[in-house]
Amino acid sequence: MHSLIFHRAIVAALLLPIPLLAQTRAPVSEQDYYAEFPVVLSAARLPQRQQDVPAAMTVIDRDMIRMSGARDVADLLRLVPGFRASQSFEAYSPQGGYHTNMTDFSNHIQVMVDGRSVYSPLVLGSTGSGLQTVALDDIERIEVLRGSNSASYGARAFLGTINIVTRDTADTLGAFASVARGDNNIQDTLVRLGWGDERARFRLSADRRSDRGLEGSSGPVQVDRFNLRADLHPSVSDTLEFRLGQSNNEAGVGFASEVGNLPRYRLITTSYAQLDWRRQISANQELQLQASSTQEALRDNFLHGTYGILVDTGARASSDTLMLQHTVVASPALRLVWGGELRNERLVSQAAFGSSADFVNVFRRLFTNAEWRLHEQLLLNLGGLWESNSIDTDRFAPRAMLNWQVAKGHTLRYGVTSAYRPPSLFEKYSNVWYSVPGVGLVATHLSTGNVSAERINSREIGYLGEFSHKAVSVDVRLFEEEVRDFIRTEQSALMPPGQPINAVDFTNQSNFSIRGAEYQLSWKPWTRGRLIFSQAYVDTGWNNQGALPTLPNVTTSLMAMQRLPHQFELSLMYNQLERANYPGLNQIAPAMSRTDLRLAKRMRWGDHRAELSLVLQNLGPAYQDYVADFYFRRQAYLMLRVEPK
Repeated sequence: MHSLIFHRAIVAALLLPIPLLAQTRAPVSEQDYYAEFPVVLSAARLPQRQQDVPAAMTVIDRDMIRMSGARDVADLLRLVPGFRASQSFEAYSPQGGYHTNMTDFSNHIQVMVDGRSVYSPLVLGSTGSGLQTVALDDIERIEVLRGSNSASYGARAFLGTINIVTRDTADTLGAFASVARGDNNIQDTLVRLGWGDERARFRLSADRRSDRGLEGSSGPVQVDRFNLRADLHPSVSDTLEFRLGQSNNEAGVGFASEVGNLPRYRLITTSYAQLDWRRQISANQELQLQASSTQEALRDNFLHGTYGILVDTGARASSDTLMLQHTVVASPALRLVWGGELRNERLVSQAAFGSSADFVNVFRRLFTNAEWRLHEQLLLNLGGLWESNSIDTDRFAPRAMLNWQVAKGHTLRYGVTSAYRPPSLFEKYSNVWYSVPGVGLVATHLSTGNVSAERINSREIGYLGEFSHKAVSVDVRLFEEEVRDFIRTEQSALMPPGQPINAVDFTNQSNFSIRGAEYQLSWKPWTRGRLIFSQAYVDTGWNNQGALPTLPNVTTSLMAMQRLPHQFELSLMYNQLERANYPGLNQIAPAMSRTDLRLAKRMRWGDHRAELSLVLQNLGPAYQDYVADFYFRRQAYLMLRVEPK
């Protein structure tokens, strides 16, 4: 029924009188990027003012990143309404999940770095390691779309998108260095060099993030990164951007009490290259080509505590993408973008598939999004993406969103969208056996292949308001998300008799609804002060295999920033979560709260600017993170940053 209503709404919108196109649209200016509601780039593949975006957006800007005291992107996601974040490396990397405790792996949201998907085909599929691609000091802002966005980006954007936008090379010229030392053996270091002129600019950075990990884990953890970016301008109308990098993510994982998951060190190595070419065909047309390649290697092995055999879960993966899109200003009232994408994901793992063959999933995508100014106060966003892939049927993800500017600075939004997530290669083809002396073959995962895509239909009402005379802005979202054919595990039908353990299969089992409300508020109550407050109440309607009751997911966050006299800065970040289910476990996670404090002093150091900061993380009691045995305890560190004037 909802699908029928949705398609009728699209048809009705497309049949609206064409003369409405005569309404004019104010152009986007450079100042919009720095306004209270800035221009965002990733929602519908069009540069749009936030009041024109077909979804709820949270933008974490450079000031928030620097003054938060956070050490990675996952920690910053605590500022986004509806997000739960973890600092654990047990599920491959610190990560964040939106609206759900569905899985140990963050595979229900699309993460991009400068528009390149960092989804990893390894294991169940994850974006956690992709959040570790670049250092925080190289990031300009983080755009988080809260809600399904398959209409723009396809399969991975089931519950939303995160786009990490790195800093322009023009803003990072000269030498820069930072070093942090503190409790829990925190040892973070970054060095960066930028050079060039208007025709060609370059940035080279290398950094390390390391500590002992969460208390109770098998840490320590260490992330080493190298990133190069080149911005070239061969002609007035052409821009070339080239990026390449590598990261090594090493962490102590496993548990002494789990014979099939004993403590060891796990290493994930990721290398990537990305090329973006843009041509300004005319004042009203732009062509963009993006090509990228990512290579991953997982090294993970240990002796099984019961059988005494070497368990090797190593794997290699690759993701190659080619995307072409055309942006057109068709009239003063109509802008649109359309294009196509080809993505090849390849995974090789003897342990996961019982074979050394390549398992491949090829995605073919065609997309379009239109921003249609029906009236001076009415803006209609229509879009959709058709996608085929090698292991599931063809899918179409549509979206329609109407934005009504009730008065200047006040916009109401209503719309519907559909999205999907096809099974990962492991969910579709897993075939995990161990050869045990005296026992024979023992299986843990035996997929029948009878699994298809999860689906979600979403409806939302939003309000975006700016009260200039009070220096207050507010963003409210009310939503209902109907999840269908959610993928869960059950005892495999292929399990042979006499098995000492139950092998599992992946199947579509559950239908449920996610309902709730969330809002974020920004206030500048006095000179050089800023408060950002958000809350979310999410009723997931979901439990873990029926073993636990459904629990509302209530999150609260606050960030307060104040610039003080004599070049001092003071900031505070607070996060509170009500009790919920641990990811993938039949246990209830208790409520937690965390308060971080940062005090910084800016100064001059010869021909350089310097900043010395003290960060205190978790001023309250230790809280459980990821599992009951892992604790994030109070820790402090000092950071010194030195850069050109």
